[in-house]
Amino acid sequence: MKNIYKILSILIVSICYPSISQAQEIPSSFADLAERLMPSVVNISTTTTITTRSNPLPFEFPPGSPFEDMFGSPQQRQTSALGSGFIIDEDGIVITNNHVIQGASDIFVRVNGDQNYKAEVLGADAGMDIAVLKIDSDEKFKPVKFGNSDKARIGDWVIAIGNPFGLGGTVTAGIISARNRSIGLSRYEDYIQTDASINQGNSGGPLFNMNGDVIGINTAILGQSGSIGIGFAIPSNSAQKVIDQLIEFGETKRGWLGVRIQVVDQGIADAEKLDKPRGALVASVADNSPSDKGGIKPGDIILEFDGKPINEMKELPKIVAETDVGKKVIVKIWRNKREITKEIVLGRLETSEDFKAQKPTIEKPKVKRIEGLKINVRLLSKDDIEARNLPKTTSGVVITNIDKDSPINYLQVNNIIVEANRKKINTIGDLDNVVKLKLRSEEKNLLIAIYNNQNQRTYVGVKLK
Repeated sequence: MKNIYKILSILIVSICYPSISQAQEIPSSFADLAERLMPSVVNISTTTTITTRSNPLPFEFPPGSPFEDMFGSPQQRQTSALGSGFIIDEDGIVITNNHVIQGASDIFVRVNGDQNYKAEVLGADAGMDIAVLKIDSDEKFKPVKFGNSDKARIGDWVIAIGNPFGLGGTVTAGIISARNRSIGLSRYEDYIQTDASINQGNSGGPLFNMNGDVIGINTAILGQSGSIGIGFAIPSNSAQKVIDQLIEFGETKRGWLGVRIQVVDQGIADAEKLDKPRGALVASVADNSPSDKGGIKPGDIILEFDGKPINEMKELPKIVAETDVGKKVIVKIWRNKREITKEIVLGRLETSEDFKAQKPTIEKPKVKRIEGLKINVRLLSKDDIEARNLPKTTSGVVITNIDKDSPINYLQVNNIIVEANRKKINTIGDLDNVVKLKLRSEEKNLLIAIYNNQNQRTYVGVKLK
């Protein structure tokens, strides 16, 4: 009998062992993998030209005054930004984030830490925050390939390579912390969350699996002061379709259904006799849209689109956008307490009136030069006050650029100047006038009050030059 128990125990161990061995082992080192991948990861630097006008007079002209052009002399200043990217084609096709290169007048790509090349934009998409660049060179480069991000599991090891804080090629490691994250940055969010350290300058860099395949594009971090172990990457499967379109057409061609939708909560599910809260409730249908032509009505609940079940409302926009324009799809909807089927031919989002109406027109804040302080500033906005949780009555100017030889070069971009020589700053002209008057006087000491980037109010003594 003892021999039988012994044989059974051996069998049980041998049966269980294969499942244990299939678990992803902790790597003893990432060195070989990092060495192989580093030549394919690039550092990206950009320059953006900002044109400002300096007013030599000790007062401001009203906005739109012809005297602004008469007395204001245009000055051009250049600002720079840093990011990361990776090569996907030996001819020098580079992938990065749109926000890394947006508005740039010049883009430079550094390969292997010492080879610099100029690059041009082949196409960019703000909706998913992706840009495709082409290195201006006939040389051949070492590319990496995309992996299947759908196979990435929570707990899998990953490594990120990028250019944090402009330090150059830097490798960090961690695991996938979560999948399908939405953090409110864009319409098409399905982020991979990782605890691999990602910091400013990592944007656009690759997130690799242990095979050395790109499964994500590092895009965002939680926390403004640096990595706190919560970084987000665009899944490669979502990114590839956009990248292919940008390379082929220079723009995106997303599917368009033509509905505005909302969440199906328990109350709606109960009222509609739906088994559980699921799907996307159609709040309205755009005139002459694919849905309108296909018979979708307000109040319908979309349960399935092109064979894909819609478990949550947020899934539908992403699935529709990734479906080919012009494709005939089957849509299952819940109407009058029963499931019915509709056939719809998808339109193109980018050419729809619905898209044009929703597309935000963002006016760039006006940036002006305070020559006496050698800084560029913009007016503090209501959004700034709300985002930084400042007192509602706060007024002032936000520093956007500080010259190296500025008398306040120890301050930081995004510091807010709210007071100068006890005078409250309501406009950019208020600060400029105080500085100009002080420069004309014998006493060139200036007292300014600021909110620093931790939103603490403090006074700073300045010796004007």
